[in-house]
Amino acid sequence: MDETAEYILSKVPEVTLAFWIIKIAATTLGETGGDTVTMTLQWGYLAGTILFLAALVALVCFQIVARKFHPFLYWATIIASTTFGTTMADFADRSLGIGYTGGSSILLFCLLVTLALWYWSLGSISVDTVNRPSVEAFYWTAITFSQTLGTALGDWVADSTDLGYEGGALLFGAALAVTAAAYYWTNLSRVALFWIAFILTRPLGATVGDFLDKPVDHGGLALSRPIASAIIAAFIVGCLFLLPQRAGSHPRQSEMTV
Repeated sequence: MDETAEYILSKVPEVTLAFWIIKIAATTLGETGGDTVTMTLQWGYLAGTILFLAALVALVCFQIVARKFHPFLYWATIIASTTFGTTMADFADRSLGIGYTGGSSILLFCLLVTLALWYWSLGSISVDTVNRPSVEAFYWTAITFSQTLGTALGDWVADSTDLGYEGGALLFGAALAVTAAAYYWTNLSRVALFWIAFILTRPLGATVGDFLDKPVDHGGLALSRPIASAIIAAFIVGCLFLLPQRAGSHPRQSEMTV
């Protein structure tokens, strides 16, 4: 079968169970990694945000110019986006005083605008169309806003309600389970369900990460942030070696709705 005649291989992996396992681990690493730099190493939120923004921009550029899917490059970019999301949300809330509610509202607006522009420009916001630079630019912008939004939501639930970190993790885990059930047993838009799940995995990772490294009197386990980050990073690397990671096969540009 000559797939090259029918498909362009994307630089985005197939969305499988392995994808979601690594995504949740990456978001947890983003939380512990961001806190390691801003709190443990005492860089502060502004310096940490600048550091991870620079890393994110560089990795997105490498991702866009790459000619094929590279699992380690893709997931390094995801981790950079989620770590930037952690420090950016903390900076907005704790340094600028915007607050979790205000920050979440602004980020939700930015995400919706990005998705609307993506759809208006190209006729679809499905990851099945991420196969050329113009789409990748929208994709990574939406990813970054969704990661930062997820961080703000996770912190808002854990810090501003009585749920705490464990309760927040259970809440977002339950919401993900409902989304998965909707995927298998309803006819709701698969594209909408993907973005809902992508957003929800971020606060789940944020609350799990906070649960691991926050002080006991704040509802956490008070684990070392660097050690927790190293363990999660090792888990992700192991997953990349053991779990299938291949590019999704997507329609050619001429076959897509634009």
